Amino acid sequence: MQFEPPLEEGRLLRRYKRFLADIETASGELMTIHCPNTGSMLNCMSEGAQIWFSRSHDPKRKLPGTWELGRTPHGRMAVINTARANALVEEALHAGVITELNGFTALKREVPYGAERSRIDIRLEYSSGLAYVEVKSVTLGFADNDVAAFPDARTERGSKHLRELAALARSGIRAVQLYCVNLSGIGAVRAAGEIDPAYAAALAEAKAAGVEVLAYGAQISPQGVRLVGALPVLL
Repeated sequence: MQFEPPLEEGRLLRRYKRFLADIETASGELMTIHCPNTGSMLNCMSEGAQIWFSRSHDPKRKLPGTWELGRTPHGRMAVINTARANALVEEALHAGVITELNGFTALKREVPYGAERSRIDIRLEYSSGLAYVEVKSVTLGFADNDVAAFPDARTERGSKHLRELAALARSGIRAVQLYCVNLSGIGAVRAAGEIDPAYAAALAEAKAAGVEVLAYGAQISPQGVRLVGALPVLL
């Protein structure tokens, strides 16, 4: 995924009201831009940090830009815009990077499914049947090791998705939880049980039910982002 037009650089002044961020551009312009991240962004941002944003010239938009990337307090690069994760995974699937899922004949996005009225991020069609792939963007890292964690805040929605995947797996349908690790310098992924024990328990139950749990790391720069290789998931 290449950023077109190129991203602009700035520094973070503050994030507030969840979806707003005040920044100062490299030229000294003060702006309020959209923060497309619903999580706590724990260990992912700090005031004064280097950030990159995309600028919009659409007069219908309330805010002139979107926060795309950031330098974390630990010096890592992070993809702040969680909406990028599904597109990154789709791009990697078509390129054959996610080898566990190679061989599909069709790909559909946001397909309704499940008893709890969910939408799967990606549904793959194979000659042997369907595979349902739930994608989560991971940006929570720590200073003392290279293991990233998910989630960075309590997420009932995330637990619901795991329950839905587990139900599919029990019925004989291929179900996959895929962590898109949008953080540089990471060697493995785990559930953040210290933040959301219910999610960690749901992940263990989903794995026991037959859900495949995968993680892929990203190469991140202001020029673009792409998934490059599998990472171990510590369960």
